[in-house]
Amino acid sequence: MLFLKALAVGLAIAAPLGPIGALCIQRTLARGFWAGVAGGFGTALADASYAALAAAGFAAFAAVLASVSVPLGLGGGGFLLWLAWRGWPRSAPSAQPAAAPAARGLLATTLATYALTIANPATILSFAAIFAGLGLAETAGLAAAITVVAGIFSGSMLWWGALAGGIAAAHHRLPDAFALWVARLSSLMMGGFGLWSLARVLG
Repeated sequence: MLFLKALAVGLAIAAPLGPIGALCIQRTLARGFWAGVAGGFGTALADASYAALAAAGFAAFAAVLASVSVPLGLGGGGFLLWLAWRGWPRSAPSAQPAAAPAARGLLATTLATYALTIANPATILSFAAIFAGLGLAETAGLAAAITVVAGIFSGSMLWWGALAGGIAAAHHRLPDAFALWVARLSSLMMGGFGLWSLARVLG
């Protein structure tokens, strides 16, 4: 029961389409299924990291967030703006099938989405709220903590795998301009969230 509750939390946190979701769709369209899964894996690892902190106790969780909120906001906001600039399409994507990404590219995608998810204030707030609302903060013991972390990771990965798989399967049925507009939307969303993150820290 505890695992299923944590699984639901992982799904609930991953499902809303934000900059990470748009980035996952963009990567899947440009580089294929495994690139999308690699991005989702980074996000799921970040969700599990927050779950581990929360399972250790909300006092410690809040103290850690308070001590790093400013550098996280600055670093995350700057990184989002950089990704928005890099990701803005200068030309229409090629209609050729995406080549299989190299292991190095998959690792870079995983690390980038991990960093973005860790630094995203919206993820931090929604995670803490859902975690407390479902009573997961009241779990005690190492076995319960491991179960919660595993459930949240599994729920997050379930969503990202389904999203990447659905986009990859539907890719050839989508109009040619779809990838171009997704890339533009992804860059605009990342730029907007980046500016919001910087304004929140500096304001």
